[in-house]
Amino acid sequence: MKKNNYKFKVLVLLTALFMLNSCSLDIAPKDDDEFTSEQFFSNPASYKQYLAKIYAGLAVTGQNAPAGDSDLGSGPGTVDEGFSQYLRGYWQLQELPTDEAIIAWGDPTLKDLNLNTWNADNVFTEAFFARIFYQICLCNEFLRETTDAKLDSRGVTPELRAEIVHYRAEVRFLRALSYYHGMDIFGSLPFGTEADYLGTPPPMKPRTFIFDYIINELDAINTDLVDAKMNEYGRADKAAAWMLKSKVLMNSKVYTGVDRSQEALDAVNLVINSGYTIANIPYPNLFKADNNSNGAQNEIIFPICFDGLKTQTWGGTTYLIHGSCDNATAASLGISNGWQGFRTRKEFTESVGTDSRVTYVPGNTDPASISNYSVFTQGKKLIKFSNKRADGTSGQSTDFPDTDFPMFRMGDAYLMYAELAFVNGKGSNSTGLSYINTLRSRSGVTPATMSEITADPATFFLKERAKELYWEGHRRQDLIRLGKYKDAYNWEWKGGYQAGISVDDHVLIYPIPNKELHSNSLLVQNPGY
Repeated sequence: MKKNNYKFKVLVLLTALFMLNSCSLDIAPKDDDEFTSEQFFSNPASYKQYLAKIYAGLAVTGQNAPAGDSDLGSGPGTVDEGFSQYLRGYWQLQELPTDEAIIAWGDPTLKDLNLNTWNADNVFTEAFFARIFYQICLCNEFLRETTDAKLDSRGVTPELRAEIVHYRAEVRFLRALSYYHGMDIFGSLPFGTEADYLGTPPPMKPRTFIFDYIINELDAINTDLVDAKMNEYGRADKAAAWMLKSKVLMNSKVYTGVDRSQEALDAVNLVINSGYTIANIPYPNLFKADNNSNGAQNEIIFPICFDGLKTQTWGGTTYLIHGSCDNATAASLGISNGWQGFRTRKEFTESVGTDSRVTYVPGNTDPASISNYSVFTQGKKLIKFSNKRADGTSGQSTDFPDTDFPMFRMGDAYLMYAELAFVNGKGSNSTGLSYINTLRSRSGVTPATMSEITADPATFFLKERAKELYWEGHRRQDLIRLGKYKDAYNWEWKGGYQAGISVDDHVLIYPIPNKELHSNSLLVQNPGY
């Protein structure tokens, strides 16, 4: 599967295929593309095509780019296709309620993400919930169609069967990834696997159950995943699974009430010793249009791949680049125009101070303080992702970037090790310090000192992770894990007030959308909603 080669005609096996494990996702088949499962899988190439469709679900929203023939259906009562792109939904829910980002647009219920005042009818939480379970549904069906019995009945060759072993492991990884995102954002979830009967409403499972399921799945697929760095770019390998496992375990106390820091450290060490490295390139090149080939690919453990011609979408890095700038800045980022969307809040700017990794729009004199969050010219304008290549040329399209999104990268693993050492008392402080300073050295930043970290480890890592990882979709999780999201640290417009206020416990997770509750009586709303 070449980078971003995600062209794949509608995967329609039966209407019910898209109805299980996704609550109210009644996604009807397209009349001109109907196939039975046996017709579709009669072609040996179909297995990899279906795998490509699942990976593509992280990047695109339907069959006609950038919008049209939505995976989630169309018409009254369905999710807006542009809102439902996987990365766009995930990024918004992890970044907009924090000090790292605020958005100026007036779409209904979007401002509530800025203000931490959402409810169970928020269209953006509904859109991401739907996208998560669409992905899980696709994964479950692939696994149903690739059992030994199914492959025997189709006379699949031994060579292809050996490949399908890897495909199945990757699909289980992708399913675990979506369950992780759902668990982190929504807590308890409807749950179903390939073993469940099609058409049966999925039962609600607590966060602790989802947590254990993810860890067990990642352990179970380890043998069948391709070795680290041995798979095609953009596909999961053992290191991606170790990284996901370490993320889940590192946040175990939040998810389950049990500290599993030592296990998290063990998983992080597997990642650090996997063969991926800290890329010896300028820091901004990690987020440019050729980050699949400019050296950044040595650091990016698992990307969501984008291509200006093949994965055109209003989400993903299209959203992240266009949304961060105005027309005056657009050309410098290799795009045609700016959407005047998000910028950062003054507390973030004050927290990170002067650090070359944190880049602002050159010459911008807009005030850091935001008195009106709907005015784009208030708040400092950050630069992170770009549609320029390392050599300064632009990507293939000035409307849809080529820039891949680093869902997991080694820079995060280094900081995870260091945090586990200094905050949780696992591992070596001296090794953790060396990892921090390896990242700082790449960007020409003054080295950290042991005393600087030990004076207040939680605050140090909240700041250091912001400097290295801002706008990469980690901030909400970091604030919660380090005890700074609910109270102890306020930022402008937190809780709906310009000065910022502490928020209630219930906003530590998002509500189950009312639409889903109405369609599945087995679901239970989260407390406080």
